[in-house]
Amino acid sequence: MVWSTFLMVFLILLNISSIVVVVFDDRPPASKLGWILIISLLPYLGVLLFLLLGINNRYHYIFRRRHRRYTALLEKEMTPELNDLLFGHGQDDRVAEPFRPLARLLGYGFHPCVADDNSLEIITEGKRKYELLVEDLRNAKESIHIEYFRFGTDSGSEDVRNILIQKAKEGVKVRFINENIVNFSLFPGYYGRMRRAGIEVLKFTDPRRHPLELPTRLNYRNHRKIVVIDGKIGYTGGMNINNNYFQIWRDTHLRLTGNAVAALQFIFLDSWIIGGGHLDHPLPHFYPMLQGATSAPAPLQGKLVQVVQDEPEGGQPLLQMSYEWLFLNARKYIYLQTPYFAPPEPVLNTLRAAALTGLDIRLMVPAKNDTILMDSINRSFYRPCLEAGIRIFERGGNFIHSKTFVADDYLSSIGSANIDNRSFNLNYEVNTYIYDEETALRNKEIFMEDMKLCREITLEEILRTPWYTRFIRKLVGLFSSIA
Repeated sequence: MVWSTFLMVFLILLNISSIVVVVFDDRPPASKLGWILIISLLPYLGVLLFLLLGINNRYHYIFRRRHRRYTALLEKEMTPELNDLLFGHGQDDRVAEPFRPLARLLGYGFHPCVADDNSLEIITEGKRKYELLVEDLRNAKESIHIEYFRFGTDSGSEDVRNILIQKAKEGVKVRFINENIVNFSLFPGYYGRMRRAGIEVLKFTDPRRHPLELPTRLNYRNHRKIVVIDGKIGYTGGMNINNNYFQIWRDTHLRLTGNAVAALQFIFLDSWIIGGGHLDHPLPHFYPMLQGATSAPAPLQGKLVQVVQDEPEGGQPLLQMSYEWLFLNARKYIYLQTPYFAPPEPVLNTLRAAALTGLDIRLMVPAKNDTILMDSINRSFYRPCLEAGIRIFERGGNFIHSKTFVADDYLSSIGSANIDNRSFNLNYEVNTYIYDEETALRNKEIFMEDMKLCREITLEEILRTPWYTRFIRKLVGLFSSIA
């Protein structure tokens, strides 16, 4: 009797304390309310769900401790030349004046600044990425750093894995970050063969480091797509490593050479160190551009590029802020592509405000998504957008996975982040911002080409939707603020 009373009191106090933690948190009010309802309506189970999925890493010092190792390494091994390359802000004045505040925002703190002398190729077909990546991997001489959200067991993934194994046997240093939560279905031996060949495989979330590592980080994903080869060639964007991306889906990716590759290297090493990895050389060794090394030019050359990382332990949600800044400061148009559209309230409001000023805003999403609930979640946001004058297009054909925007014939972004709470607050993401008219016009052309497979959604169509369908969409959409 005494023990049952004690247990009951303990569980009640646990529920109350969890609600207090939520109230004091710095998350958006809608997210707070969602978790309070879950904890209140599902006693005990709600607390467990909150501990597993709801703890907010961004504003809690204890979780930002993961970055201490990397910041300590930067303070110890940073040279003036490396500091200038990554954080010097010497190129900010070359950005068109209306967009300089954005460049300064994205270069806040330990975030790379605008880099010059870059060549890039915009990749819109998986086959092209596969061909380029395989060739560059085979030609690697010193190092391969690879960090992907998904890495499968199909033929395309196996081709890449076999090349990594072969290069490791040849003496190339291969470091591979495994997003093990989302890839849990891969059997342990899959990575064992890589390790035996000499590849350093790092589990990004590893319960062996600390007993609370898994339960407190279960809801956080390393969603980045990064390859850095010999410190000179970089890949990033929306495409993962498997046949969906190589052969079927429509996506957008970048191949980079030039000083912006240093930012990709910096971001990879950030993931590597905070994930428990170690380096066998001082930091400047990983930046050959400090020694004047160059690479073969790509189709679009001499571009100003800023590669920006965001992560749940970061002090500021930079990617979300960049979208809000864009919506408030663009003057002509913004064309957006994302497969998952569930904007947090500040993003939705600034997007609607921009449209109400007369800005030409077009949003492109898939007509049929790759996950069961996302079609309903996307469509739950259609009505407020359409009422504000935003034009919405659903693209048919193969699933479109691109996360891009282009604005005012000058600014482009190609990255891994969707327009949703998960990308802006829960995932480790990387977006590339390109300040260049030629590149913007190319991205605008790509958007217009995709429009040929689109059907425009009208407000009248949404208003004619049966009430039960609208109810289901809104009900599912409620969870977008806490997912």
